[in-house]
Order: sequence, then structure tokens, then C-alpha cells
Amino acid sequence: MKTYILFFCLFAAAQLASGQTILPLADTTLKIKPSYQLKEVVVKDKRLQLRQEEESLNVVTIGSDFIQRNLGGSLMKTLERLPGIKTIGIGSGQSKPLIRGLGFNRVVVVDKGIKHEGQQWGADHGLEIDQFAAAEVELVKGAASFIYGSDAIGGAIEVKPANAPPKNTLGGSIDLVGKSNNNLYGSSVNFFGRKELWFFDSRITYQNYGDYSVPTDTVFVYDYAVRLHNRGLRNTAGRETAFHLTTGYVKEGFRSVIYLSNIYSKSGFFANAHGLEPRRVDTDMHDASERDIRLPSQQVNHFKLINRSNYQIRGHKLEIELGYQQNFRQEFSPYVNHGYMPPVYPDYLSVSPELEREFDKHVYSINLRDMLAIGKHHLTTGINAEYQDNSINGWTFLVPSFKQATAGLFVYDKYKINEQVILHAALRYDYGQIRMFKYTDWFDSEFTTGGTTISERLIRANDLNRSFNSMVWSAGINYKHQKFLLKANIGKSFRMPIAKELGANGVNYHYFSYEKGDAALSPEQSYQLDLSLGWNEDRWSVLISPFYNYFPNYIYLNPTANHDFYYGAGNQIFQYAQSKVLRYGGEFQLKYKILKSLSTELLGEYLFAKQISGDKKGYTLPFSPPVSVLFNLTWSTEPESLFKDSYFSIDYRLTTKQNNIVPPEKKTPGYELINLQAGTKFNLRKQQLMFSLQVQNLLNSRYLNHNSFYRLIELPEAGRNIILSLKVPFNIPLDKQKTKNQ
Repeated sequence: MKTYILFFCLFAAAQLASGQTILPLADTTLKIKPSYQLKEVVVKDKRLQLRQEEESLNVVTIGSDFIQRNLGGSLMKTLERLPGIKTIGIGSGQSKPLIRGLGFNRVVVVDKGIKHEGQQWGADHGLEIDQFAAAEVELVKGAASFIYGSDAIGGAIEVKPANAPPKNTLGGSIDLVGKSNNNLYGSSVNFFGRKELWFFDSRITYQNYGDYSVPTDTVFVYDYAVRLHNRGLRNTAGRETAFHLTTGYVKEGFRSVIYLSNIYSKSGFFANAHGLEPRRVDTDMHDASERDIRLPSQQVNHFKLINRSNYQIRGHKLEIELGYQQNFRQEFSPYVNHGYMPPVYPDYLSVSPELEREFDKHVYSINLRDMLAIGKHHLTTGINAEYQDNSINGWTFLVPSFKQATAGLFVYDKYKINEQVILHAALRYDYGQIRMFKYTDWFDSEFTTGGTTISERLIRANDLNRSFNSMVWSAGINYKHQKFLLKANIGKSFRMPIAKELGANGVNYHYFSYEKGDAALSPEQSYQLDLSLGWNEDRWSVLISPFYNYFPNYIYLNPTANHDFYYGAGNQIFQYAQSKVLRYGGEFQLKYKILKSLSTELLGEYLFAKQISGDKKGYTLPFSPPVSVLFNLTWSTEPESLFKDSYFSIDYRLTTKQNNIVPPEKKTPGYELINLQAGTKFNLRKQQLMFSLQVQNLLNSRYLNHNSFYRLIELPEAGRNIILSLKVPFNIPLDKQKTKNQ
């Protein structure tokens, strides 16, 4: 009865607002005086909430507002505030994602429906993603190979573009951003328009930043003291430019959209932490300017062309995605001979003496899906296929050229028993083949055989042709009863070994190590159990997400007791190997609304990892994050206030020490960190403005991030950083009469 009365009241309010007459019920006559003023009714979109409730995997979705509030140096850095998500920091403009301690080729990044393919195997290689172009980001924590195939053994991050503009609109936005720590300034300009069926959406982003500063005067690069000029990391400046163009055709039952993008970045490596001899650095030259980019440095250009189409017919929803990518990466540094390399770079070589390494990857992708509802079953079947062609160049060698082809076929059934219980089941088969090509040194090496010394060019990598296949599965259940939510999922995932793990044989100049692959490695297997337990009240909610993970053959880079003095300049040899690994942990989230405009939040995460076989039995895994807890207090205005959508937020993060390490990692002390966020929306001459402010590391604390790329040289994280951003959306009025007729 209460539901009926509530429905009638809402119906009556809607009729009043539209000026229509309310029909009488039976013989009852209602006399309503038009002297009551109705408050604004806000309709909230529950799409994201329903998706989280109906998926058996641990799914978190954030929108553009979250990105605006927590704008970092990169999209992955922006996401780091979420529990279970960490990054490997690479200076101030680059970073790589870690999901529950797994990263590199164990986390899939999907951009506009296509798997993003760069050189993600490198700890110093960031992701070529423009965070200003991300309208929504979905994170899957846990094994997701049955959806995304190989490499999603640790999780997935799906970056989604903006929806098509409404009909008969023309507008856009201008974003301005500035950061104090590295004197960054940048802008992103968006312009879109749509008639009836056709639309376009474009964006240009540019960022320019200088050397970033840290709260210390000296760092030690393997016991060698490096003095910092004005506490700045010399040669960490960079430039980034991104161009996006989207166009498409949209009508009921069919849509087809083309995405074109090109992202270019150029940045320097910390001059004292790259190469074979960090003492050979011209500090006067580097310290003369905070914005110049000198050697060592990197340039990356990532081009994408993607088409996404879907068609609905007779209960079927067909989706197809076609993609082409080119990732062109170059690393530059002065020529430094080692081993049998000639002391002076030969002038007859066509390769520049400054081109240390070059990778040119071309990727072709296709995804096909068919979604069909049969009774209570929601079936999804699909095929994913990808072809990669990766060539190399440069005067030094680490990873061979390769060609790789993969294909997967899957079926996924979501069976809705009733409004409270949903069952999930998935099965997938994958096949992959990789061909690696022989690499021979361009210089002679000397060998002694039978008392005779011979001189010949060393073969660093041989031709290799291997194929892999695997069957993976997943099963789960969702149970929701009033305020209680239970999600459980168990499954198997796999990952093909990559070219670096199979065929590496050279010096890694970023880590001062000599790395060697193993051509006999088997595909990685993983078994994982995920749970989510949640309770929602009007003023508070709690969510606990534990997981258990077992690898029978985890692939890792094992530091050995040997050193290579001929080709590795005396650096320690690291050999890829496999071992059994046990991992478990989880995330915790508690939200409480103290007052109507005041709320608090508690976020926590824990991870335990242990190798239970192999040379490092009893040790953890590299980049295992320590326990971390974040306390938040947020004040926000009410929608009807003068400065609506205003907020002020303070984060206090407590991170414990990390003593559970694997050599050559170092133990990392704990730290405390305070960050501030504030923002508001207001009108200036009828133009809406969105302003936000962040203060990262408010107290300018000196602390070490266990997951940092520069952790091995005791380099602390960036000092205090004030970030200002301004977003100005605009609309261009169209012909009113024309719009009215349409």
C-alpha cells in the first residue's frame, strides 16, 4: 500500500509540473491548490551500481569526475587512489599499473575495446594513454583471462571514450592544468558536434614539464653519491602531445564509430641512473636548464585506428572491433663500449651512435561478440585474434625481433535464477604462436678453442618458433538480499611467455643488470578465488574483497650469483625462471555519512606473496606492495546551494614498512602522507567553470615508494606538488527554428 501511495504522489507531482490535469480515482475529487513549490528531483543513474552487483568479478568503475579530482602525472597514477591499485612510477610523467601486486604483461589495458599494445614488458615503459580523453575507466581486479585472453592473468583496466553527443549539438570543453613540482603546464581542447545520425568528437592535448624535485640533496647510485642541483632530478623533463578524432554513425539498432589517435611523448631519464657509468655525467650541462631534454632520453609515438560497430537483430546484439596500432619507441644515450665493443663507434654503421635501442611494433586486432538472451540465460560468445610484428634496431641488444599470433574462442553464460541470485560460467580456449629471429652482434668477440683464439661475431639470440594453447574456465555467483551483497568467483587463467622472457640476452641499462631469457619456459597458469561481501545502509556501507591466488609455474627474473664481465660490463646476471607461488590478500572499504554534507571513507589493502619452490623459495615476489590504509574526510555542498558541486577533501595515507622482499630489492620503511583536494563549479557570465585544486604530499615528506622504478637507488618520491586545473565546457547554439522543426 505504501508503494502505491508513493507512486501516486510522484505521478501527481509530475502532472503538476507539466501543468496537466490529475485524473480522479473512482468518485474521489482531489482539490490541489497551486501554491506548493516542488523541490528539484534528481534522477541518479544506477547503471554502474547494477553492473557491480551483477558481475561475479571484482569490478570498480570511475568516471571523469574522479579523474578531475585526482589528476596525476598519468592516468595510471590517477587511479592509484583506489584500493588494490598501485603504479610503478617512472619519473613525473610515466607510470605502469599494478593490480594486487601484478603488472607488466599480467595486466591488460583495453582502450576503446582494443587491447593496448606497447612495450609494456619494460619497467621504464609507461602507457601511451591520454587521461583527458578517458570518460570512464573500469578496473577488473583478479584473473580475467576468460574475457580478455592471455595477459589478463592479474586483471584488466578498460578505458572507455565519451558517448556520442546528443542530437543537434555543437560544443566542447577546454581543460587547463598546472603543477608546481615540475612546473608543468598543459591544455586539452575538446570539440564535438552532431546532427541526426552522424557525429564527430575531437581532442588535442599538450603538456610540457621540467625536472621534478625531491625532498633530498643527495642520492646514492650503488654507493656512489650523486648531488642534486636545487633538489631536482636532472634530465627528467618531458613533452607530451595527443591528437584524437572520432566520427560515427548512430541510429536505433546500429552504430559504427571510428577512433583515430596519435600520442607522442619525449622525456629524459634521470641522467645519473641510466647506462653503465653513472659517474660520466656532465652535471653542468644538465643543471643549466630544468626544461631541456638531453641524453639519456626516450621518444615514443603510438598511433591507433579503431572501428567499433554493433548491430541488434532478432534478440542478438552483434559487436565487432577492428584495430591497428603502431608503437614506435626509441631510447637514446651516448655510446659506451663494453665487452668486445670497439672503443670508438664505427662510422660505417648506419645506426646512429646515440640510438641505444629501437622497437617498432605493428599490431592488428579483431574482436567478435554475439550476445543473446534465451529465457533466463544471457549468453555471450566471441572470438579474439591478434597479430604482432615487432622489429628492433640500435647499437645494443636486449630483446630479439618477433612475430606473434594469438586467437581465442569463448562462451560466457549469465543465468539469472531470480532477482536475488545470478550464476556465472565461462569457458575459453586460446592458441598462440611466437616466432623470434636470430640476432648477431655487429662486432667481433674473441674465443679460445683448443688453445687457438678465434674472432667471430657472437649470436645473441637464435631463431625460435613455439606455440602454446590453454583451456581456461570461470564460475561465479552473485547473491543480493536487501542490503547484503555476496559475490564469489573461482577460475583458471593463463599467460603466454613473452619474447623478453624467452630470448633476452643483454644489458638492461635502467637496472644495471644483465638479463637472460629461457626458451623452454612453459605458459603461466593461475588459479584464483575472489570474494566480495558488502552491506549498504542509508548512511554507511562496507565492502570486503578477499582473494586467494596460486601459480604452479610463475615466471620471474631470478637474480643469480654470477656476473657477466665480457658482455655485461661486470653486471649481475638475472635469469628468467619459474616457481610455484602462493598469493592472498584483499581490499577493505568503509563509507560513512556523518552529516548531510560531511562524509568519511576508509580504504585498506593487504597482499601476501610467497615463492614455495625454486631458487628463491621462501621469498616474496618483486613489486609486492606493503599494507596501506587511507583515511578520507570530505565536505561537499548541497545541490541547491550557491556553489553547487563544491567539495573539500583530505586524504591521510598510512603505509607500513615492507620487509618482505626478494633480492635485489631493498627493505622499505613505512611512511605517512597527506593529500588535499578541493573544487567547485560556478558561472561566469552565464558560462560554467569547473575548478579543482590538489596538494599532493602536503608536508613535503621524504618517503620511499617500494614500487618505484628508482627504488633501488634510494630515490625518494616527489616533494610537495600543487595541481590546479580548470575545465570550461561550452555549447554553440544552433539555429533555434531548425532545431525546433527537427
